[in-house]
Amino acid sequence: MSFLTVLPLAVVMVAGPQFLSAVFLATSRDWRRNSALFVSGAAVSISAVVALTYLLGGVSAVGGEGSNGPLSTVVVVLIVAAMISTFLGRAESEPPKWMGKLERASPRFSFRLGFLLLGVFPTDIVTSVAVGSYLAANDLPLVDAAPFVALTLLLLALPSLAVALLGARAETLLPRVRDWMHDSAWVVNEVVLAFFLVLVLT
Repeated sequence: MSFLTVLPLAVVMVAGPQFLSAVFLATSRDWRRNSALFVSGAAVSISAVVALTYLLGGVSAVGGEGSNGPLSTVVVVLIVAAMISTFLGRAESEPPKWMGKLERASPRFSFRLGFLLLGVFPTDIVTSVAVGSYLAANDLPLVDAAPFVALTLLLLALPSLAVALLGARAETLLPRVRDWMHDSAWVVNEVVLAFFLVLVLT
């Protein structure tokens, strides 16, 4: 998968409460450990979903009339469902109540949050399943998903990297990024999902 394909997929993975959580954790008391465990949990769940989908996709492609048919249909349905869900939820302006706990998050909570947000959040499931299905349908090795996983994790780590590199200046920058992401997340999701829908159909 090319960088131009991987970049929008990685963006849609983190657009929303995923990146907001990373920002909150980067400003928490034990930010280094919490951020590292948050990204680690995300790495485990993303890799697991992609790998499982890849293995199941490879099995379902065997003996079929074409490796792209059934898989592409499933992926298209999932993407359209995610687009509808994102649009219907666009008016939700309040962040989840659990975000208020992130400033005092424990290491265990941070890991679990990363695992769940990137593993069971609807748009993330759709994206990871789409990546695994795409690789399976095109007889590409599973290792080709590595750039997608790595870039997603890098985006999640940006808030903590900003704190490490910018210090006090990050305290001014991160709230602005957080507010923009909160206000624009649904638009970003829709654009990227539409892009991937076109990619699957062509």
